[in-house]
Amino acid sequence: MKRDFLCLADFERAELEAMLDLAVKLKRDLKSGNAETPLRGRSLAMIFEKPSLRTRVTFEVGMTQLGGYPVYLQPSDIRLGERETVADIARNLDRWVDLIMARTFAHSTLEELARYASVPVINGLSDLYHPCQVLADCLTLLEKRGKVAGARVAFVGDGNNMAHSWMNAAAVLGFEFVLACPPNYCADARVLDRARQLGGKISVTHDPREAARDADVLYTDVWTSMGQEAEAVVRQEAFADFQINRSLLDLARRDAIVMHCLPAHRGEEITAEVIDGPQSVVFEEAENRLHAQKAVLVWLSEQARRA
Repeated sequence: MKRDFLCLADFERAELEAMLDLAVKLKRDLKSGNAETPLRGRSLAMIFEKPSLRTRVTFEVGMTQLGGYPVYLQPSDIRLGERETVADIARNLDRWVDLIMARTFAHSTLEELARYASVPVINGLSDLYHPCQVLADCLTLLEKRGKVAGARVAFVGDGNNMAHSWMNAAAVLGFEFVLACPPNYCADARVLDRARQLGGKISVTHDPREAARDADVLYTDVWTSMGQEAEAVVRQEAFADFQINRSLLDLARRDAIVMHCLPAHRGEEITAEVIDGPQSVVFEEAENRLHAQKAVLVWLSEQARRA
């Protein structure tokens, strides 16, 4: 059966750990000059409804390093669901390419692509989840801590797609996740419930200091994401007390690391002192998008070959 990469909660622990192990190997091989090209002759369609730096560059470079060929489709090229239906686009693309990655506004668009495409579909970001980013974050945590299981990850900010994917990762990989958010900006109840049903040790608080105490990871994201610009002033007021700064970091473990999925608004959700400080691994996370996504591409391709 075809496997897609839409949501981390769709995978077993052994499967995500296999992807992380593969990412470690691919990164090591690249750094040592011993990289192989397991996707030689394969192609990846990259669909973008939203602009991107990290997602576009890492998928394009990653597919090229693996020996494959990426095809960039900008928002004006196909206009998902406007010029023609999502289903028809999927049924065209799967006759030309071996993999599809899409960065969309609505998660339902990705689900429709996956439903009608006979090739694996990868979530490059949607309004509900950002699994590629969190897989890269878990790779970074693995490198820094030696293991992912048992960690305490405190997410300070909006209960958004990033928080959702962290909840899923916590449930599958066995670590604690705490979301500190303003009362009206909690996570989607269905996502939270599903993660808890999978056994996730997940809690929600409206006190960022409570979340930060004894945390191994302090994580944040912008207060206003793409498509929310009209809410910017209201959000800045609501999140004013949810900034990762020196005093909040002092509550975490002495060896805690600071993460941010980028782009960052220094002076808003995080101070320059912290994001540029010695405990920040923000740019290592960004680098690991390349290696984690290469692992996803290879893993899905192997699953498709066996199906």
